[in-house]
Amino acid sequence: MRPQRVVDLLALVALVLLGLSAYLTWVSVNPGNGRVDEVFNGYSITKAPVALALASLVAVIVTKLAGTALRRLLGALVVVLGAIAVAVALLVRPDGPELSRIRPVLSAVLADQVVETGGPAPWFALGGGLALVAAGLLTVLTAHRWRSATQRYERDPAASGRADGADQWKAIDAGEDPTL
Repeated sequence: MRPQRVVDLLALVALVLLGLSAYLTWVSVNPGNGRVDEVFNGYSITKAPVALALASLVAVIVTKLAGTALRRLLGALVVVLGAIAVAVALLVRPDGPELSRIRPVLSAVLADQVVETGGPAPWFALGGGLALVAAGLLTVLTAHRWRSATQRYERDPAASGRADGADQWKAIDAGEDPTL
């Protein structure tokens, strides 16, 4: 499989995982005394994974149109965005006061026995961040082998029997189609 396709696949996997981390449970709080659990999804805790996924997706799309140097630069940017996503997944663990700021209902409850449990969302964000790091590194390492965006539309002049642009213009004047 070509490196471009692998980068595309990794970026798609990262987008799905980081997007899922926004909708899945990041933290669940049991306030005790028979009260209803409060569930915080990833997007209510931090909007970083979704923003990082979208920024990385744009960077990967732009690599299709860029030259080798810009591809390497964008690949390095995707590595940084992936590392930030990994850091967010590992370090963002809100405590009681922060949760009560997000959901004011909890501010009166936090004096009681409160039990916080983590959800699966940080793991999805971690997987998405690692996929972005892999996509960025692969882009940096293989950018020189990627086809440019216009290569697929160019023809080899030797294949049509015409060596230069002037001969192609003469063919057009004669009513021939030099692209066939």
